[in-house]
Amino acid sequence: METVTKSKKKKTTYAKEQYVQWYESMQLMRRFEERAGQLYGMQKIKGFCHLYIGQEAVVAGAMSVLKPEDSMITAYRDHAHAIAKGITPRAVMAELYGKITGCSKGKGGSMHMFSKEHRFFGGHGIVGAQIPLGAGIAFAEKYNNTGNLCGCYFGDGAVRQGALHEAFNMAMLWELPVIFVVENNAYAMGTSVERTSNVHDLHKIGLAYDMPSFAVDGMDVEAVHEAMESAAKHARTKGPVYLEMKTYRYRGHSMSDPAKYRTKEEVESYKAQDPVEIVKEILINNKMLTEAEIEKINERINEVVEDSVTFAEESPYPDPSELFKDVYVQEDYPYITE
Repeated sequence: METVTKSKKKKTTYAKEQYVQWYESMQLMRRFEERAGQLYGMQKIKGFCHLYIGQEAVVAGAMSVLKPEDSMITAYRDHAHAIAKGITPRAVMAELYGKITGCSKGKGGSMHMFSKEHRFFGGHGIVGAQIPLGAGIAFAEKYNNTGNLCGCYFGDGAVRQGALHEAFNMAMLWELPVIFVVENNAYAMGTSVERTSNVHDLHKIGLAYDMPSFAVDGMDVEAVHEAMESAAKHARTKGPVYLEMKTYRYRGHSMSDPAKYRTKEEVESYKAQDPVEIVKEILINNKMLTEAEIEKINERINEVVEDSVTFAEESPYPDPSELFKDVYVQEDYPYITE
């Protein structure tokens, strides 16, 4: 693999269709999360709620590479990942509302989105817990010789967990088809990387295990796409890759976080490199789409988001009997007799 850093490419490296796909994907994530934030303020959504606004390129760039059959697992900032993996905005919004029509039947809420059909395995509330699980999913893919890989996402705070090192060691030992992706938005819950580690370039941690490890500009969807394309090719045949996506969240860690530990100047400096706006500018400046055509896309996306809200509002809450369902997996063991 070659090191992938912030690219110095021509204005248009890809076809119009690819840029449109990226714009639509990121704009849907952005509008969905903005609406979720509004609904949380209205107390329609309860519990914890972690928004993905600002980090959209990390997922959009990956999904233009990964196959539908590939698995994905992530942390509790998972709404955008779930939508990108194919779960409908309706099912994600209904889950936020705690409704039976949600992708986790209303039991998971914001932090625990799942879909076996779409090979999306969470949404995990325990920091770093998904890292060894991601390695385990990759082990299953290799054991069953599927040719698929697992994209395992986590935040910079999870890098401090011991389970990461155990998972990295086993993944390399067994050459598992997994791409470990740290979404380094610089602050974990609210403490900067600089205050929690003497290693500020988090991708370097993978080098201790001889794992191919690279830093990527996570605000640039093209750079993410290229890094994931190279990583996927390697992971499917040779084993793990570790990518540090250097990104930024515009909002606080969660809806209860006023984010006073950052300056306005810092936030604005990242908004100046907003991934959604950059792709929009490429489309317009290169006459791929007009302002009017962009507006039509925006209107259609807004309709999809509002439809998801209506669906969630009108959906019923789970029956109390659902509390006892999906707790255990029913299996028949022929060697067990009455």
